[in-house]
Amino acid sequence: MDPHSNGRGVRQFKTALFQRLERDDEETKKKRIKRDDAQEIQDFYQIYYDKYVKDLEKAPGDRAQLAKAYQTAGVLFEVLLVVNKNIGVDKEIMSTGKEVEQKKEIFVPYNILPLDSAGASQEIMQLDEIKAAMEALRNIRGLPFQQSNDQPDHNTGEQDVLDWLKETFGFQKGNVANQREHLILLLANVQVALVPAPNPLDKLDDRAINKVMHRLFKNYKVWCQFLDRPPSLKLPTVVSDVQQRKILYMALYLLIWGEAANLRFMPECLCYIYHYMAQEVTLVLSGTISTVTGESIRLLYDSGFLTKVVIPIYEIIRKEAESNKNGTAPHSSWRNYDDLNEYFWSAKCFQLEWPMKRAGDFFKPRVEKGLSRSSKDKRVRHLNKTGFVEIRSFWHLYRSFDRMWIFLILSLQAMIVIAWSESESPPATFDDVFKRVLSIFITAAGLHFLQAVLDIIFNIKAYHSLNFLFIMRLLLKMLVALSWIIILSVCYVNTRKKPTTWTIGKWFSSNGKSPSLYAMAVMIYLVPNMLGAAFFMFPNLRRWAENSDRRAIRLFLWWSQIKPLVEPTKNIMAYKNIQWKWHEFFPHAKKNIGAVVSLWAPVILVYFMDSQIWYAVYSTLSGGVTGAFMRLGEIRSLGMLRSRFRSLPTSFNKRMVACSKPVRRNYFFGHKADMVDPDSQKMQATKFAQVWNEIISSFREEDLISDKERDLMLVPYATNSYVSAVQWPPFLLASKAPMAVQMAAEFNARDSEKIDAELWRKIQPDEYMRSAVEECYESMKKVLDRIIQGEAEKKIIFDGLFSVVDKHIQEGSLLANFRMTALPTLCEQFVDLIKRLVKEDSAEHDRVILLLQDMFEVVTHDMMTDEARRTLESSCGPLARTQSKDRQLFATIEPTAAVLFPPPKDEAWSEQLKRLLLLLTVKEAAMDVPTNLEARRRIAFFTNSLFMDMPPAPLVRNMLSFSVLTPYYDEDVIFTKSQLYEENEDGISILFYLQKIYPDEWNNFLERVDCDSENTVRETKEEELRSWASYRGQTLSRTVRGMMYYRRALELQAFLDMAKDIVLKRGYKVTNTRKKELDDERKAISTRNEVANPPEPDQERKALLAKTEDDEERRALLAKMKAVADLKFSYVATCQIYGVHQLQNNQRATDIKYLMQSYPSLRVAYIDEVEERDEAGKLKKAYYSVLVKVVDKESQEIYRIKLPGPVKIGEGKPENQNHAIIFTRGEALQTIDMNQDNYLEETVKMRNLLEEFNADHGVRRPSILGVREHIFTGSVSSLAWFMSNQEMSFVTIGQRVLADPLKVRFHYGHPDVFDRLFHITRGGISKASKVINLSEDIFAGFNSTLRRGNVTHHEYIQVGKGRDVGLNQISLFEAKVANGNGEQTLSRDIYRLGHRFDFFRMMSCYVTTIGFYFNTMLVVLTVYVFLYGRLYMALSGLEKSLLNQAKLKKDLSLQAALASQSLVQLGLLMALPMVMEIGLERGFRTALSDLIVMQLQLASVFFTFSLGTKTHFYGRTILHGGAKYRPTGRGFVVRHEKFAENYRLYSRSHFTKGFEIAILLIVYNVYGIAHSHAIPYLLITFSMWFLVGTWLFAPFLFNPSGFEWQKIVEDWEDWNKWIYSKGRIGVPANKSWESWWEVEQEHLKYTGVRGRILEILLSMRFFIYQYGLVYHLHITHHHKSLSIYGLSWLVIVAVLGIVKTISAGRQRFKKDLQLMFRLLKGLLFIGFVAIIILLFRFANLTVGDLFVSILAFMPTGWGLLQIAQASRPLVEKIRMWDSVRALSRTYEFIMGMLLFTPVSILAWFPFVSEFQTRLLFNQAFSRGLQISRILAGKKRKVRED
Repeated sequence: MDPHSNGRGVRQFKTALFQRLERDDEETKKKRIKRDDAQEIQDFYQIYYDKYVKDLEKAPGDRAQLAKAYQTAGVLFEVLLVVNKNIGVDKEIMSTGKEVEQKKEIFVPYNILPLDSAGASQEIMQLDEIKAAMEALRNIRGLPFQQSNDQPDHNTGEQDVLDWLKETFGFQKGNVANQREHLILLLANVQVALVPAPNPLDKLDDRAINKVMHRLFKNYKVWCQFLDRPPSLKLPTVVSDVQQRKILYMALYLLIWGEAANLRFMPECLCYIYHYMAQEVTLVLSGTISTVTGESIRLLYDSGFLTKVVIPIYEIIRKEAESNKNGTAPHSSWRNYDDLNEYFWSAKCFQLEWPMKRAGDFFKPRVEKGLSRSSKDKRVRHLNKTGFVEIRSFWHLYRSFDRMWIFLILSLQAMIVIAWSESESPPATFDDVFKRVLSIFITAAGLHFLQAVLDIIFNIKAYHSLNFLFIMRLLLKMLVALSWIIILSVCYVNTRKKPTTWTIGKWFSSNGKSPSLYAMAVMIYLVPNMLGAAFFMFPNLRRWAENSDRRAIRLFLWWSQIKPLVEPTKNIMAYKNIQWKWHEFFPHAKKNIGAVVSLWAPVILVYFMDSQIWYAVYSTLSGGVTGAFMRLGEIRSLGMLRSRFRSLPTSFNKRMVACSKPVRRNYFFGHKADMVDPDSQKMQATKFAQVWNEIISSFREEDLISDKERDLMLVPYATNSYVSAVQWPPFLLASKAPMAVQMAAEFNARDSEKIDAELWRKIQPDEYMRSAVEECYESMKKVLDRIIQGEAEKKIIFDGLFSVVDKHIQEGSLLANFRMTALPTLCEQFVDLIKRLVKEDSAEHDRVILLLQDMFEVVTHDMMTDEARRTLESSCGPLARTQSKDRQLFATIEPTAAVLFPPPKDEAWSEQLKRLLLLLTVKEAAMDVPTNLEARRRIAFFTNSLFMDMPPAPLVRNMLSFSVLTPYYDEDVIFTKSQLYEENEDGISILFYLQKIYPDEWNNFLERVDCDSENTVRETKEEELRSWASYRGQTLSRTVRGMMYYRRALELQAFLDMAKDIVLKRGYKVTNTRKKELDDERKAISTRNEVANPPEPDQERKALLAKTEDDEERRALLAKMKAVADLKFSYVATCQIYGVHQLQNNQRATDIKYLMQSYPSLRVAYIDEVEERDEAGKLKKAYYSVLVKVVDKESQEIYRIKLPGPVKIGEGKPENQNHAIIFTRGEALQTIDMNQDNYLEETVKMRNLLEEFNADHGVRRPSILGVREHIFTGSVSSLAWFMSNQEMSFVTIGQRVLADPLKVRFHYGHPDVFDRLFHITRGGISKASKVINLSEDIFAGFNSTLRRGNVTHHEYIQVGKGRDVGLNQISLFEAKVANGNGEQTLSRDIYRLGHRFDFFRMMSCYVTTIGFYFNTMLVVLTVYVFLYGRLYMALSGLEKSLLNQAKLKKDLSLQAALASQSLVQLGLLMALPMVMEIGLERGFRTALSDLIVMQLQLASVFFTFSLGTKTHFYGRTILHGGAKYRPTGRGFVVRHEKFAENYRLYSRSHFTKGFEIAILLIVYNVYGIAHSHAIPYLLITFSMWFLVGTWLFAPFLFNPSGFEWQKIVEDWEDWNKWIYSKGRIGVPANKSWESWWEVEQEHLKYTGVRGRILEILLSMRFFIYQYGLVYHLHITHHHKSLSIYGLSWLVIVAVLGIVKTISAGRQRFKKDLQLMFRLLKGLLFIGFVAIIILLFRFANLTVGDLFVSILAFMPTGWGLLQIAQASRPLVEKIRMWDSVRALSRTYEFIMGMLLFTPVSILAWFPFVSEFQTRLLFNQAFSRGLQISRILAGKKRKVRED
């Protein structure tokens, strides 16, 4: 039973207890003391209250335990009342019960701040800043509360301003409680961070209020200014009331925002609501009298804010969302979030008034089809859009980036003019060339006219929402552009008619004194551009960093491609005697335009795509230089780490430890080292040691290192005062002490007088050896001092022996007085002693004494010279007496034992012994510690980052507060046992896979859980095993563990900030361990006290409370550390369907609850769907946003806020984030996806990162802090490695260049850190409109930039991220991203960025966003244009005629263009920044090696294949839509994908296009003349053939077990079953080809008429094969009549007729006349064969003609199929759809066979499968896979037997 529940569980408990009492009544009568059960339970209740509840009240114990006790007592009291209903209850018991009920209500669930009266004693409530904020909120002086309400809702005993707002406006109780805590924390965190600090701190400073208010209302004030309205932020004239009014305004906004639900995506809508509600606050508080009632104004919010304000707006949002038909409707037919929000961008919104009138345009529904515009329904809305219309068209690219396209086109025109003029004979004069170049201004005017026309066309569907001035501006813009075309053309023609002997001066001046008409027109035309240039240049010169694109260089480079085309073009245009090989429709056309287009088109396409190439080069160079100055990669190996480890403590303290004085940031490679005194150096080392050890401990917890490696890497937690040297980690000192011992034993000095100095000169240069020697010597003293207790022994050893040694060391005569040959023996004996001290076996006491005696004997007899011995005896007497029979040294027992063994144990002592043992016994150098590559990488990055530039860290208490938000839906939380052991068809399980991928981590895990085998782990450590596997997958548990490192880091850093020096020297581990011990004791006592009969007064608790003052200080320190961590950090996982999982008893709900138990500060937000009755009494679904936590292993609801309806009306992820963002806290918000991880060593740098918000980053304060990512899935497979390298280059060097100098970095996903207040007032951290905001994350960056934010990028901190690891997963991900970029192309955000950026940022924005995908499409389009152009030239006869006349020579420019295209296609362009980044961080030799290995593992195949995915989905999205979220699974790729599955996924995106290009290449090879020889042909078409092979066979090459014969057989059976399956209703696409075929055409159902026409036009390209090839058949006898082409269509009609006949026959004869149907097919076949024979005999048909006919008619058939699909409604009307389906199935089967055949042939050879496996996976897994197959085979054999 849940004690916190008042529902079903409580009733069950009471019923069961009552029944049990009745049943056992007779049996217990004899045993009980009281007369009846009623009296018995009263006594029990009284004892429970007196002995347990009161005890807890007196002790400052756990609040949760006390709350639980009150809940239990309350339930017992309810049972008592039921049992005693007949005889009554004692008055004392009744009063006690009422008291319990009152106190039970006090202990309400809380999130961070226990704001009830019972929580006042909590440490966080004792913070001065919290007190200050609470006091300010509780200032309710002058607020007109209702007379009947004198008690607050939140059990604090005091009312505050939020209670008044709740009462006045009807806000929900949960919303008020949530925002109360939110506002208190916000004000408190700003208050404590003020500089100078407020005095006193417990009184809220006006600066804190003003700062929060400024950031909260900045967007609102801008909105008011934009609409020319005064802000509703009027302040009272009474100074004492100003602070209260400001807090009221802030609280009101937060309450509106907290209850706004989906309206939060509409920030200006919230501004509108707030504007009027703030006015109402002012009216109420000013006591305004109503002119109607004559009384004070009373606001009408009786139904609540949600019902009155939110729901009406939500309903119109939901109706509009329903109009999008799940994303299939055109964007222009419905209003998205942006449209609805932009309604409030105009003063028209104030026509809605307040309360909002439902008759306004905003609330009118959309026009349905068939509804007349003259409808009498006045609520009909005639327009769907507001201000911007998203129409599917590629023209958006030109419209958004018109300046770039105008620049490119004008530059191209100028180069062509110059090249054309220079090729003339004689060459044109410079003046004439210049005049021709000036014609570009006419072209510019034409392009501006095109832009104006596009603006009008694209805004037609929004004209009703546009104001008159905007419409006039559009029309005027078009008219002005048209006027300039006319003016400039007329002036140019007029000027050109002048004599051509004029000079440039005369061109500008017709009479030498005044400019020519054209020059004047051009100057006037350029005035707006000059003004724009002035505005760009003069305000601070826009920082030279933005001026990064050098167009002059591009112009020069392209000159080498444009100029060679001119002469061949002129020759082609001049040639007239063309021998056409087909029927030419325009044989007498001049200039041979077709040939010119074929020649120029590929070059021009590459010209437009060329910016991407130069951007790659620029970003590589710029990013590399910037990265070098950022000091990336200075530490990239263990050797580099060792060499710089000594400077780590200083660097760490400089950057990571809060300092009272400001520290200047370092922007250069090096800096002058600060002089540090020895004491400060040791304290620095102490602070560094605490953090370093926690990092190493986290490595061990994550199983990255073994126990031994951990011990070698730890630094002593506690500072040892007896050790003068800095205690470095043992892995640095390993083997140093034994080497020094050996050196001393074997040392022979040339000069006996300087023997010590010579030895020291050999030791001292190695600082680590010197430190090891000093530490071992001083530690030896400490060890002996601890175990030797006898006075005589102490005198001999310490006052005598060590004094002598120290004296000779100081004098430099140690080796002269001590023989070092016996030093190894002494060392061995001392090691033996330490080992026995570590074991702590008291039975070894005598052996320890013998060891001490032997050591003394070795020193005094074997090592000391006579002179040294005499010196010793002079101070402590003759040594002979120490070994007498009566009294042996160390053997004395009375009065006290001379040797204390085992000595008292403590943590520091145990650690020191282990460390000393390692220093003396590890004789091999620990050069490979740690051995794990991931551990090495993380240590290297962390230590390297300590030398990078970052803001100095503030105190934890003064840092910016922040939250982390992780959206989760239905992914894996923790792998279940069945998931781990479930085997695929190869016998490979996830656990097996992980064991082979991470073998060292698996062994470390076995060591940590103390198990020797997997079977033992299964039996005893199942939960640990599940967690171990989950932490290596992309699971929620991995993400939560990583993010909760923030809290661990904050507590550690708070310890460093607040602990006194003496506590610091004891160490964080000691303090934290003591805290756990105290907590465990307290919990154990509490558990024992929860018994049916409570014990006598708790003596154990009293003993616990009587702990030493030291423990109390530690407890206070730890409580304060926890309070500060709570104040600064919160983590919310928004598990949207967690409530559904709970109802279903889903394992995911159990695992999420387990995570909340493991991490108590984790909060889970979810949507709760419940059925409630409305006012009419009908059941209706209600939706709540709920926040929960776990207390005592039970879920506890904190907040419950009702929603206006279902949350998901847009894209799922942003809606999920939006509902939970109200539960986040702080000034910053980090968005973390569910496939991410974090590391403890990175979380300690979060304070520094947050300080970037306060750092100088130019004119604008950062609104988003970009953070680099590390892709942790790179080791899974070769594909994962390719993907991780590609992603790594983007998240590092790519984003580095975007942020600086280009200043166009946006938000590309996670883990960026948002300025939370900036974004919650401007629409949130993402956009959620269906489809258009598919890539929701980047729109947050767009929105931030457009709203005057600033996005930066920082690389001294990183967060882990997982990526898809299989080809199908990667393709789905890239398809989603390409879909998203297609939608971005249509979006208003891109349009506005393109127009508001200056020219250089606009260019950078284009190239790094949608331009990348458009240029990718141009790469593929270049191949098509080149091949179709060459096909036209070859088949028409143009190519042969021109070559015969030597008019068409080497196409140097064309070859250069195709070379550029190949660079992009093969992925070599992407490799440039990748190589640079790897070179920076890991060395250029490693970078070159990785590049070579990647190419050997077929990386180019992968990148070329990805090219097809991006091109297909980007182009289809713009043309037809169909963008949608594509789940990838994020699982491990250990399964084989079926052939049919690969065909379904890649058929349209790769296979059909691959076959088309292959046919083009074949036809060109057969009929082309220019490259008829094999070698030139291959050179120019190599990349194209590579593309064909990649697009056709890459899915099988990268498919695990793709060439295993058994899999091939199974795939063939599955393929045949799928291809012939009928598609019925409900049959999924993976079960039937017909169902899949229908799904593949869905985009054509919703594309509209324009999309269908475009599809038909594109499909007509397939007819060129037939038209050209039929004229090359021998059967035509070289006739060129058009009738030849007509006869070829008869063949197609005949074939279609046969198909239709067979289809009709199948339908007609399929039941009863099968024989007839077979005869029909036989006759058709015989007739076909007869016709072929006759053609061979009488028409000169050849075998070659048959193959040519196939090449001619197959593409035509495919084109007809595409046209039929685009014209489906018409085809269905003429009843030809079944024939189309049958023909399509035939084509699909043929393509499948062409793909399957080579794959199956390769599968005959076993080595192919072996090669593929080693190609896909690392070597260890390859071996394991083979073993697994053998085992799997044995298993099957056993089962068969």
